Amino acid sequence: MADVHREIERKYATGPDVELPALTELLAGADGLPDGGTPVTASDDAVELVATYFDTADLRLAAAGLTLRRRAGGADAGWHLKVPAGPDERSEVRLPPGRAVRTVPAPLRALVHAATLGSTLRPVAEVRTSRAVHRIVDATGRVLLELVDDRVTARRVRPSGSTGDVVGAPEEWRELEVELVEGTGDLLDVVEERLGALGIRPAAERSKLDRVLGPADERAPGRPRLTSRSPAGEVVVGYASDQLDRLREQDLRVRLGAPGGVHQMRVAARRVRTALRTFGRLFEPGTVRPLRDELGWLADVLGRARDAEVLRERVRSAVEGPGVEEAVGAGTHAAAVAADAELGRAAQDALDALLGELDGDRYRRLLRDLAAFVAEPRYSAEGRRRARRVLPGQVARRDRKVHRRLRRARGVPEGRRRDDALHDARKAAKAARYAGESVAGVLGADAARYARRMEDLQEVLGEHHDSVVARARLRELARHAPSTEVAFLYGRLHALEEARGRETEHAAGAAARAAGKKKLRRWLG
Repeated sequence: MADVHREIERKYATGPDVELPALTELLAGADGLPDGGTPVTASDDAVELVATYFDTADLRLAAAGLTLRRRAGGADAGWHLKVPAGPDERSEVRLPPGRAVRTVPAPLRALVHAATLGSTLRPVAEVRTSRAVHRIVDATGRVLLELVDDRVTARRVRPSGSTGDVVGAPEEWRELEVELVEGTGDLLDVVEERLGALGIRPAAERSKLDRVLGPADERAPGRPRLTSRSPAGEVVVGYASDQLDRLREQDLRVRLGAPGGVHQMRVAARRVRTALRTFGRLFEPGTVRPLRDELGWLADVLGRARDAEVLRERVRSAVEGPGVEEAVGAGTHAAAVAADAELGRAAQDALDALLGELDGDRYRRLLRDLAAFVAEPRYSAEGRRRARRVLPGQVARRDRKVHRRLRRARGVPEGRRRDDALHDARKAAKAARYAGESVAGVLGADAARYARRMEDLQEVLGEHHDSVVARARLRELARHAPSTEVAFLYGRLHALEEARGRETEHAAGAAARAAGKKKLRRWLG
């Protein structure tokens, strides 16, 4: 079973002969130090580390910002996958070293499959490090901050056909890593300021592997700059390619349980699907329909997990927020705990089902097909015409559908049919928003403003739909509730959702009027 560790650290370059002051000197007077005792430093004897870094032949992990290695030596010897989680933060997935030294364990291969698309992972660098570790510890023994002083010897490894790997000439350097353990974020700023006063600057590379491989912008070819004069098909493919990158990035976040990962992955899938549906005529017949169908399947799979998340969040918000007794009744704590446990199990079951699909052949085949589509698109004659002559009319078709569906919804009596009609209008607004976003990069501010107004409309209609879905699920939960107290709580929550639904339906009218202004839609022609 893999362990996931959170790291908050910064890296610095320094010369081989620079003498570092003790950590207590670097941090003297810092606000993040405890008042209950004098901080002390603790240092370990130098340890020798040997790491082999793995990637595909074309460095797909590096392009995705991922680092995969097998390290011998030190307290955390084994397999490590480092995943960016913020400017100074990373998640590190760890597995025991095992016996194999050149075969990446299957669980790690599965985690990075969206980045590698199944390509073989092989050694790309060998790094030997002589490491000295210094810690600042409070009076209770709690480690606040750790400074690692590394002297590194690294070699690039390249494949050489049937003759095996070719190992490059060694490169040597010294670097520092400062990691926040149980201290506050201010300590990192203090250390950086005081190291800077000594002439020690942040490292240009984010990792040892980056230094071995060279600058990322030199490794990866840049995408062409697109304008309104570019072929319309290329604009759409550029947008689809960006969203595919996001989808593949969110795949790993979903697997690691990152908040918002499921939602963001579903948004990326829907954006690609909408672009292919809206602009399908820009490509040869039969090119995009299979991809649209499979993206629809993926969005549904993600949607089931997301809906379970949303319902649990809505219930938690209702029973934990201010005025809870007035809203759902006094003495609801025990029922709320039971309801949350039930909804938590349902959410976990839905997530487990999603993860099973992400490890399946159907999803992996879809990723390969999408990558092939953006790499070698087949344009129709219309797709080769200039963007400014083609794209506004395609978006206009989506816009007209939004307003037809809104008119239809206004003519339907209140109830289930009205809810369904508003949901249809929401889907149309979402498609129009994504269509506007996909062309805003080349068609400018008018398209961007249009997309924002459609987003406002989509959001309020989406809130209405979430309320409808929540009511249906709450009715079902109430019928099978483990106690009358829990059933009563679900009933009260249902009443709250009914009120929320009426409020959002009223707000949708204002959002629709704002999205329907003629000056907002002039650019559509």
